[in-house]
Amino acid sequence: VAVSPQVPSLYTVKAVIILDNDGDRLFAKYYNDTYPSVKEQKAFEKNIFNKTHRTDSEIALLEGLTVVYKSSIDLYFYVIGSSHENELMLTAVLNCLFDSLSQMLRYEGCWGGHPWVLGGHPWGPPRKNVEKRALLENMEGLFLAVDEIVDGGVVLESGPQQVVHRVAVR
Repeated sequence: VAVSPQVPSLYTVKAVIILDNDGDRLFAKYYNDTYPSVKEQKAFEKNIFNKTHRTDSEIALLEGLTVVYKSSIDLYFYVIGSSHENELMLTAVLNCLFDSLSQMLRYEGCWGGHPWVLGGHPWGPPRKNVEKRALLENMEGLFLAVDEIVDGGVVLESGPQQVVHRVAVR
């Protein structure tokens, strides 16, 4: 049986999803029509959550897709690619998103593009994780960060410092 090689593509990311610890959607951006309706998307998200929320692994193959994920306090971050996608590329996107948000949300209530967010501050040590409440209070930053990292499924940036800088400039 002859196996035809996959044609390389820049369109590596199928979706970026953030769910809370109940499996409910906080953010989802799909870059193709694998799941065209919101009903299908939410069913897929519930399936992902049910398969991943009790495991310590970082990758899963589900419904013919590669899913890389990470949890933080009360959030689950997912980056989805096709089954033949390079897991390291997807993980780079996931880590960039997570690290960018960690830096942007470093101090309670001080995000807004201020350059001192990245430096020391008398409010105490920075947070190392991203939590639901802080993310919900700063959804604009999340949308901008995702747009800086992935555009139409094409990975644009994998460096969190550059993403944070570009979001602060906007």
